[in-house]
Amino acid sequence: MTTMTDSSVREFKMPDVGEGLTEAEILKWYVQPGDTVTDGQVVCEVETAKAAVELPIPYDGVVRELHFPEGTTVDVGTSIIAVAVGDGAAAAAEPAQEAVADTPATAEAEEPKPEGRQPVLVGYGVATSSTRRRPRKGGQAPAGAQEASAAVQAELNGHGPAEPAAPAAPAAPVTGDRPLAKPPVRKLAKDLGVDLTTVVPSGPDGIITREDVHAAVTARSATPEPQAAPAPVTPAPSPAAAPTSYDTGRETRVPVKGVRKATAAAMVGSAFTAPHVTEFVTVDVTRTMKLVEELKQDKEYAGLRVNPLLLIAKALLVAIRRNPDINASWDEAAQEIVVKHYVNLGIAAATPRGLIVPNIKDAHAQTLPQLAGSLGELVSTAREGKTSPAAMQGGTVTITNVGVFGVDTGTPILNPGESAILAVGAIKLQPWVHKGKVKPRQVTTLALSFDHRLVDGELGSKVLADVAAVLEQPKRLISWA
Repeated sequence: MTTMTDSSVREFKMPDVGEGLTEAEILKWYVQPGDTVTDGQVVCEVETAKAAVELPIPYDGVVRELHFPEGTTVDVGTSIIAVAVGDGAAAAAEPAQEAVADTPATAEAEEPKPEGRQPVLVGYGVATSSTRRRPRKGGQAPAGAQEASAAVQAELNGHGPAEPAAPAAPAAPVTGDRPLAKPPVRKLAKDLGVDLTTVVPSGPDGIITREDVHAAVTARSATPEPQAAPAPVTPAPSPAAAPTSYDTGRETRVPVKGVRKATAAAMVGSAFTAPHVTEFVTVDVTRTMKLVEELKQDKEYAGLRVNPLLLIAKALLVAIRRNPDINASWDEAAQEIVVKHYVNLGIAAATPRGLIVPNIKDAHAQTLPQLAGSLGELVSTAREGKTSPAAMQGGTVTITNVGVFGVDTGTPILNPGESAILAVGAIKLQPWVHKGKVKPRQVTTLALSFDHRLVDGELGSKVLADVAAVLEQPKRLISWA
């Protein structure tokens, strides 16, 4: 066996991929111990409180150890992967099997690396370290945990308890009489009534994770008779996906983390900090809908995303230009109103990970075709789950389109740091008085919420009325320009 010096091992730390983020969840590993990596190669995907981001490694070498399995939330600045570099890379490739035993990885959990992935450049925030992690003794906990899982699955399928084929997984390592676990994990275990001494750890150096506690609850719920202590069930300490929810029989509990956690905190903070006022207007948008169809046939818009949202966005930009004080924020610390001379237009987007609000930088300076291209790119990026944290920072005003769900209107909550948000309802064919006669017309309802600390009723009403006027007579996009 070849021995490597500490100086040949580089520790890649969890970077702050946004502004001031403190933690991120490892969603997926794209490498395994023994794999060769090159500078700029994406090694994993993480989810922060803002978005999912791919992390590239900043040097060449051979993966020596993955410190955390998928599904683990890791503090910024904590090492997540060890890579042998320079002379140590060749040595690391030689004992690849031993390296696998020292990492939270199993052959069954390995997945082929996706090909053709392009690295996403983000700030590394990486510093080298001469400290090596103490290798864990391999193999026994994963086997026991897999057998325990098989026993519980048999009970769930109605076949009764499975006969144990091997001794149960060992209990958690302890320091004295105290299992290794962080304070938040201890509190979670206390709240759920879990004895940490019965939980099999999957974290580095035998640390019990939140997922281990949830798995223990699952095992307990799946065991009908408490005559003997149930075999603790935990995912094998590998980069296989950790559970994102757990079933207690009558309920399913989903951990609040990542984007959903950040959104919840932001919305509560916004709702109880800024005094919201919402105004509504119903408008005939028949001419706007006709213009949308005409633009779709225009060669200048070929390949671009042309829909009502495009003209609604442009109408809001026109209204802001006519009423610039709406594009502002409240600086509580300085006790100042900050009026922005640019518009970073946010578009609320529902994604599998939760609601996100990426914004189009300097949307006020874009032509209609440019705005169409920006909207198309924003939507496609959000659907792919590739929206970067930078794309969700610095917004000044937001549009949320609840009409796509068939909803007529709503009272939107302000995006933190902004003073206004426009909700667009469903566009429906309705009876409408047009030129003195009742005719079927395309009608929608707009709702504008604003921060009453800096936007009074007059200003809010003017902005909403201007948006409605442009959508009723889209020629005002030219006459009011």
